[in-house]
Amino acid sequence: MTTNFSNSVRLPKNWTNVLLGIIADINVRPDTSHLNDDSDVTFVPMRCVEPLTGRIDQSNKRKYLQVKKGYTAFQEGDLLFAKITPCMENGKVAIADKLTNHIGFGSTEFHIVRLPYQFPKNFFFHFCIQEQVRKNAQRNMKGTAGQLRVPHQYLEQLQIPLPPLAEQRRIVAKIEELFTRLDAGVEALKKVKAELKRYRQAVLKYAFEGKLTAEWREKNKDKLEPASKLLERIAKEQGKTAKGKTKKLPPLDTSELPELPKEWAWTTVGQISDNIQYGYTAKATSEAIGPKLLRITDIQNNTVSWDSVPYCRIDKDDKWKYTLNQGDLLFARTGATVGKSFLIKGKIPEAIFASYLIRIIINKVVDNEFVYKFFQSNKYWLQISKGQLGIGQPNVNGQILSRITLPIPSASEQRQIVAEIERHFSIADEVEQTIEKCLKESDRLRHSILKRAFEGKLVEQNPADEPAEELLKRIKAERAKLQTEQKTKKRGVKAREGK
Repeated sequence: MTTNFSNSVRLPKNWTNVLLGIIADINVRPDTSHLNDDSDVTFVPMRCVEPLTGRIDQSNKRKYLQVKKGYTAFQEGDLLFAKITPCMENGKVAIADKLTNHIGFGSTEFHIVRLPYQFPKNFFFHFCIQEQVRKNAQRNMKGTAGQLRVPHQYLEQLQIPLPPLAEQRRIVAKIEELFTRLDAGVEALKKVKAELKRYRQAVLKYAFEGKLTAEWREKNKDKLEPASKLLERIAKEQGKTAKGKTKKLPPLDTSELPELPKEWAWTTVGQISDNIQYGYTAKATSEAIGPKLLRITDIQNNTVSWDSVPYCRIDKDDKWKYTLNQGDLLFARTGATVGKSFLIKGKIPEAIFASYLIRIIINKVVDNEFVYKFFQSNKYWLQISKGQLGIGQPNVNGQILSRITLPIPSASEQRQIVAEIERHFSIADEVEQTIEKCLKESDRLRHSILKRAFEGKLVEQNPADEPAEELLKRIKAERAKLQTEQKTKKRGVKAREGK
């Protein structure tokens, strides 16, 4: 199983290759004789190791009695290497440092690597977080389906390019210098990304306060229909009773709502909707036996991959009631995504919507894009959070949804607001795309730095350094001496017990 990363690379003169198992102990339990049952120890579950950085959340403490059985034990300086995916894929490798009482316990899904005291531990940490090392670890996983793990033999047979000790220290220092610069750049990019999120919300806030189109509104004030007239038209169109009388709009208390531009009005989702409807309950199947069945889980990042949406069986008499059309606004009414919305547009296949979705059919005199944009704003989300029912499984029903209040201007200003929001968002999207490219480039740079480091190309070699072969001889001699001493000690214990 020997995993060789350096055969294709010519190592510098004073370097050598070595199997990790020759210089390190794998999964050896530390000496805990200084602990009693009430001693505090650091507890490190898998979630407490930050991917690729090696940082450990040290805040978790447990009593030795609680963890001495059933958990993996390690000591300060040990290297933790994740056995399972996706933790191993994500680079969950760490150096145990500054442990309470110098001992830690954690997930049984870590391998523990104990290296000779002479080595700078971060040299091996940086080697192990390399993408190639982790990919090879994944290829060497053993076990039954669903229970695959990196075997300890993988680490024992892992071939490492070993430089002189002094050069190891120079390599670690250079890697950490370059990574510190990269991390600072990444942190700055992430801050800008967070600012873009706030920027988008600010755009939405100004849009639905009338500030985004204030100048446009002033230029077109003689052409705008007051929103009150628009709402009256909606009421007349959808509020006819059997006797032909107009149904009055339910009163809306605006006393606690912010002031709007004089041409605007407050309304509710129910007032501007022709229908608010729960979805169809059916069993999904990959077999094309009927229309597509769009579920909450099929809506990801405001898009739907229609090819992967399953089908369902539905009677012809019911199908027309649930068939999705352009402009339909879907709303997730339960679960972790409660409140999220999706606007049906573009070319879609014949499809109906599932029972955990609510469809809102907006009246034709209202721009459905305008309402959809409002559904992205903090003004909307604040109302959803207040209206949620349930604790373990939050949900919002159609009645609560119909009472969501929103500001509404004339139809022409609605369209102008949508255009302004999209213009501002497109600028933010371009910046975000640039940020994502820079973040990916930083990842490539990180991999390149590590690759060059372990090929001997990151720092200059010093011919005066003790060759790695000499270092290796000393380590082997020390390990052989230690093993002899341990065997002698065990024989002495058995002899005393025999008496």
